[in-house]
Amino acid sequence: MPARNSNNEYGWVAIGLHWLMAPAIIGLFFLGWWMRSLTYYDAWYREGPALHKSIGLLLLALLLVRLLWKLLNRSPAAEPGTPRWQALAARLTHGGLYLLLLVIMTSGYLISTADGRSIEVFGWFGVPATIHGLPHQEDIAGQVHKILAWSLMAVVVLHGLAALKHHFIDRDATLRKMLGRGAG
Repeated sequence: MPARNSNNEYGWVAIGLHWLMAPAIIGLFFLGWWMRSLTYYDAWYREGPALHKSIGLLLLALLLVRLLWKLLNRSPAAEPGTPRWQALAARLTHGGLYLLLLVIMTSGYLISTADGRSIEVFGWFGVPATIHGLPHQEDIAGQVHKILAWSLMAVVVLHGLAALKHHFIDRDATLRKMLGRGAG
C-alpha cells in the first residue's frame, strides 16, 4: 500500500492517522466525562486531568499533521453512483470534524492556561500559557469545550453510521478504503 492517497483509495499515512486519532478522540471524551465526577479526594483528581491534557496536546499535533497531509494529498473520489448531496454531506462532515476538533482543543488549552501556568505533557515538555487572564476565561472556555465535545460525539456517531450504511446497505468500498482494503 502506498503512503499517499490515490483517486481510488487512502494511503497508509491517512489510514494510520485516522485509526490512531479515532480511539484517542473517543477515549478523551469518556475520560473528560468521567473526570467531571471526581472529587478532591479521588486518587485520579489530579492524574485524570493531567492525562487528558497530555493526550489532548499530542492529539492536536497529530491533527495538524493530518490537516497538512490532507492539503498535500487528494482524497479518494466518492464511490460511483453516490448522489452529489451525499458526497457534499461527507465533505462537510469531515470539515466539521476538523473544525470541532480545533476549537475543542483550543478551548481546552484556554481552560488549562487561564491561570498563566504552562501545560506539562507527560513530563516531557511544557506548552506555555500564551493567552491567559481574560475575564471568565476558564468558565467560558469550559462551556465551549463541553458543548462542542458533545457535538463532536454526535458527529462521530453520524460518521460511523454513514460508514456502516455504505458498507452494509450500499455495499460499496467507502469503509474498505479506510480499512486499507481498497475497492477490491
